[in-house]
Amino acid sequence: MESNLITLIRQESSREAPDGVRALVEVLLSLYGDVTQAILFYGSCFRTGDDSDGLVDLYVIVDTYRTALPNRIQAMANKLLPPNVFYLELPVEDRVVRTKYAVLSLRDFQRGTSKWWFHSYLWGRFAQPAGLLYVRNKQAEKQVLMALARAVITFITRVMPDVEEKFSAQDLWRHGLLLSYRAELRSEKPDKLVHLVDAAAEYYEQVTRAAMGSVPFKVDIFDERDGFLYHAHIPNSVRYRSHLAWTLRKLQGKVLSILRLFKAVFTFKGGVDYIQWKIERHSGVKVEWTPWLKRHPLLAVCILSWRLYLKGGFR
Repeated sequence: MESNLITLIRQESSREAPDGVRALVEVLLSLYGDVTQAILFYGSCFRTGDDSDGLVDLYVIVDTYRTALPNRIQAMANKLLPPNVFYLELPVEDRVVRTKYAVLSLRDFQRGTSKWWFHSYLWGRFAQPAGLLYVRNKQAEKQVLMALARAVITFITRVMPDVEEKFSAQDLWRHGLLLSYRAELRSEKPDKLVHLVDAAAEYYEQVTRAAMGSVPFKVDIFDERDGFLYHAHIPNSVRYRSHLAWTLRKLQGKVLSILRLFKAVFTFKGGVDYIQWKIERHSGVKVEWTPWLKRHPLLAVCILSWRLYLKGGFR
């Protein structure tokens, strides 16, 4: 694996976190203790460096689900459909900091960011910039950084056959994020994905250049006046299989997203309210439900998801 890519990811992941996020990390370490391998910080709060707007997205990487979770049912659910998602809020100075954190084993994290994991749920997320807030030791740090680098390589390898032969890093990442977001029940609009890339254009340019030596295609690189241009030599048969694979990921992802919503009812305090808030915040679509539905969260998730889909809350 390219050492330059590891170096870039290490630099990005060492970005200073806000006080509220560091306080959340201390609480999570007290909850999960010695089984914690690492804690990762990603998403909108990481990009802005602001922990006061929305929920902080964290991943707690653990040894095993059985040692990290309080009962066998939760451990089994996490193993069958990773990750489990939980909610935590903490008063910090004059505000309350809230997090939606996921629990994932180191083994699943390594597999989910590699080429052996078909769906983009993990490698699509962690190809994007993320912060490494805690790491247990040097060995764990090496494993996590390698997994983040594999996520970038897997993302680029999966997306390249679906773009034009000649492309820029911005073209690649804009299209790739659109593909990976469409492979889930996501409410973000396409123009937001363009902003994600533009906000970190230099980073995406650098990691793309560093990862090109590890992709399984012949790529010519041209240093143009306004940045690097890439020319990938990919057979049409590979492009066809890639298009088919992304179609399958889109179908698979919708099913998995619904199953994760069901699972979140049992792990996420106020999960139904959060789902409504999240989609309304990103899409402007709001669906009300009765007190009776709130007393039946599984049924509420089904009805809410369908109503939001009909109104365009999911894409």
